[in-house]
Amino acid sequence: MTKELVINTTSHETRVALLEGGHIAELYIEREREMGIVGNIYKGRVIRVLPGMQAAFVDIGLEKAGFLYVADVLDEMEEVARSIDGDEESPEQQGESELPVLPPIEDLLSEGQELLVQVSKEPIGTKGARITSHISLPGRHLVYMPTVDHIGISRRIDCEEERERLREIVESIRPAGTGFIVRTVSEGKSEEDLSSDMNFLVGLWENLSRDLDQQEVPSLIHSDLDVTSKVLRDILTEEVKRIVVDSREEYDKIVRFIRTFMPRLNYSIEFYDGSEPIFDSFGLEVEISRALGRKVWLKSGGSIIIEQTEALTAVDVNTGRYVGKHNLEDTILKTNLEAVREIAFQLRLRNIGGLIIIDFIDMEKEAHREKVHSALEEALRSDKNKTNILKISELGLVEMTRKRVRESIGRTLCEPCPYCEGKGYVKGSLTVIYEILRELQRELADMPAGRITLLTHPDVAGLLVDEERAGIDEMERRHGRHIAINSRPGFHLEQFEIALG
Repeated sequence: MTKELVINTTSHETRVALLEGGHIAELYIEREREMGIVGNIYKGRVIRVLPGMQAAFVDIGLEKAGFLYVADVLDEMEEVARSIDGDEESPEQQGESELPVLPPIEDLLSEGQELLVQVSKEPIGTKGARITSHISLPGRHLVYMPTVDHIGISRRIDCEEERERLREIVESIRPAGTGFIVRTVSEGKSEEDLSSDMNFLVGLWENLSRDLDQQEVPSLIHSDLDVTSKVLRDILTEEVKRIVVDSREEYDKIVRFIRTFMPRLNYSIEFYDGSEPIFDSFGLEVEISRALGRKVWLKSGGSIIIEQTEALTAVDVNTGRYVGKHNLEDTILKTNLEAVREIAFQLRLRNIGGLIIIDFIDMEKEAHREKVHSALEEALRSDKNKTNILKISELGLVEMTRKRVRESIGRTLCEPCPYCEGKGYVKGSLTVIYEILRELQRELADMPAGRITLLTHPDVAGLLVDEERAGIDEMERRHGRHIAINSRPGFHLEQFEIALG
């Protein structure tokens, strides 16, 4: 499948879109006011140790303290294998059933203690950044782990001979006592390529650690690359045939980056200077807007509904307008298989992570459930974020997890509606009217004599004056009071006020 990178850069924002077959598959956004911090290294101070959670909060100079779990404390965990972005993982470690016994967090850390940490997950929602003391420095071909004595090979490299060849090369040239993970892009690379990357990373760590004792606490020790360079480093492979960028400065930076780190690879790098915005020219704005919607239509006429909550994401599959051609089971199977491809696409594009529940249309045949499950696994194979999928239950539900490192597109581009406060709904006009009548009933018994003025939203006021006037008339007769209804355009639909005069 043909892949392209389309990069839109302005003074306030950079957007990088990975296109697969002409359609946007992944979107990376970095704003000047909200720079990403994953990969940044900080010198911090422990401000609170929580034995009940086996974790600690560390002040790293951000608005919210970083969260450090006991397994991410370096001193006692040097033999634990590391994984980077869900892609670089040693398969030898995946099958291990015996987990190391973790010592109590209070035996490892104390309040006021200084330590070096790295951000592994962005602050998400109300949570602070997830941090670790297992420092890792990603390069083009390798990930350097200066504090761990371990060699890992990307799980995406399948050939055992190639895995062994890469392991032997790294073992022969690495500094004693250090660790490296061989990235997927290293497949087929020479010792010279790996050695060059290794020397750069080792030198970078030496520069970072040279003056650590003199650094203030808390302070930023090392900042990871900007979003464009990070995408080039992490996802640019031979499959990407073209890079199109609309900023001359960014274009020159990309050319220098590729000449420095990927000199042997040929890419078509184009500077876009058209009058139409670059994302409009490629039709990406429409796809991004579609990715913010709750409902996604399938080509057959079916649909999927995506609902995100704080803890999980629910995906519901519906047949919609699709009625099929033969029988019900075939209709259901075809809709579910089409939904599988769209769900995998939407999870990547929206960058949805955490616990995900997919409610497929119920399938009676076990063979059909297996076919849909296999199709889901295959569709997620190209996703670099690690996923774990359980079997489809008899109710048609699939439980899965997807590694979450940064906020989803929806959370990045949107904020809770100030009108409904993020609920996604407001009380109906009739509900508000009946609340008003009940409140009038309470207030009229205690209010002094005189005219009563009711201030409400125009829609509610219109219904009270017209269709629901009987309730106001009855209340006026019962209490012998006149109730004047006035509309206020600036009021919330649920807002109303009762006053004298």
